[in-house]
Amino acid sequence: MRVMTAANDQKAPLADWQDGPMDAQFGPHRFSAGDGGGSTEFRAARFDVADLRGARFTDCDLSGVTIRDGWLVDVSISGYLSNVTVNGVDVTGFVSAELDRRHPERVQFREGQDADDFRAMWDTIERLWADAVGRAGRLPAAALTEQVNDEWSFAQTLRHLVFITDAWASRTVLDEPMPYHPLGLTQSWYLPEDAAALGIDSTAQPGYAEILAARADRMAVIRRILAGLTDADLGRACQRSPAPGYPDEERAVAECLGVVMDEEIEHYRFAVRDLAVLEAQA
Repeated sequence: MRVMTAANDQKAPLADWQDGPMDAQFGPHRFSAGDGGGSTEFRAARFDVADLRGARFTDCDLSGVTIRDGWLVDVSISGYLSNVTVNGVDVTGFVSAELDRRHPERVQFREGQDADDFRAMWDTIERLWADAVGRAGRLPAAALTEQVNDEWSFAQTLRHLVFITDAWASRTVLDEPMPYHPLGLTQSWYLPEDAAALGIDSTAQPGYAEILAARADRMAVIRRILAGLTDADLGRACQRSPAPGYPDEERAVAECLGVVMDEEIEHYRFAVRDLAVLEAQA
């Protein structure tokens, strides 16, 4: 299955990034810089003897960045990695291998080839999320909407996966023109007015029980698709993009279902990371 967000499974950026033909890549989850994004103000900038403590870089293209003689204490980095060198050591492979050790579902996903592998992968995803939802259910209700380090809360994560199923399964694979649940949560780059055109209210604050019901319904959609999936089906071209604003390009069923499962795996990793923080606070 095609991996969209793993640490080292994509083509590395061009070495001559300054003059290369590639557009800036604003994080592994974005197709667009979004309204007002994509500033080049700091491209090739130099910061000498600068106090950057507490700075935060979100969805930024940091290709070719050099940090020399920096003081890196309590530094957190997440994103797509390729040729990342720390004190002369390329740590890309180590990070990927450690993530695989902690989350063997990543390996299962990458090794998937046929319809049976997709079904087995979904069995794993259902099991993982059942455990995560069980852990979340033992937390105080307020913790379910708490954002750890400004990341999505557990409730927001489930809402986003509802949207992912609607976009990458119901609209593409099932060819439904407007399958979007009102409580779904789009990516941050998707404009609120564009989400509203899909019937989604980005400012909504649904109850947790309502979110769980929508999530269960959408997981059942994937289960029904996989129940009748054949190897031949995987190569069928889907006629619709996931949603207006996504690149208009041909996508096979295997790619669309792969995106759903990749999102499930990655957001599970983020969710259990934050659940551990919330559990420690409870």
